[in-house]
Amino acid sequence: MVKKKDGIPDWVSDEIQNAKFNKPEETKKTGYILEFYDTDNKIDAQLYDPVEDGRHIVTMDLPKKIKIGDLEKGTVYEFVFDQHKAPLSKKVSEYLEKEMDMNMDAIYQFELKSLELLVEGSNDDAAEEI
Repeated sequence: MVKKKDGIPDWVSDEIQNAKFNKPEETKKTGYILEFYDTDNKIDAQLYDPVEDGRHIVTMDLPKKIKIGDLEKGTVYEFVFDQHKAPLSKKVSEYLEKEMDMNMDAIYQFELKSLELLVEGSNDDAAEEI
């Protein structure tokens, strides 16, 4: 019998926890901040255009140079971030789809590199880079 953690077999859990990420791909998208996670130094961002897997909401790790206190929720920013992708095996993807009703063929991580505050309604295209 296969051991399970939280209803997931060990072999699935092991592959997800030990996923090998490919070289990051730099991405630039506009959107706004939905939530701050001070203790983890992360934000949730709502993007106007989806990332590779179709999501519009992503959690991004913040670099130390960007302080959460300098950011505003609901304000439009242009985000420049690295998208890391770790493909999952066909066996794990099929298990997740069949047993967990999850359509997932890769794990993604997002690391914010920089962001620029976009000022709407301005004729001089004012922007402030953070």
